[in-house]
Amino acid sequence: MISREKRLIITFRCTTDAIAMEKACKAAQAPGRLIPVPRAISASCGLSWCANLNSRQSLEELLSQQDLQPEGIYECMI
Repeated sequence: MISREKRLIITFRCTTDAIAMEKACKAAQAPGRLIPVPRAISASCGLSWCANLNSRQSLEELLSQQDLQPEGIYECMI
């Protein structure tokens, strides 16, 4: 049986922003990884950043520092 848990999902308007997020997170050793946008969420870009819920504040700060505007920030079961 597949185990599901609540995760933080950050969506973007374009693939360029999603890849910029991945690059910034790798440089800052921030948690998470790029995944396809879950079906429950509709987004312009097909990629999203997925991380543990407890990393929300640090990832929001990183988004601000990198001047990246997410399309949305969600908590969903995946």
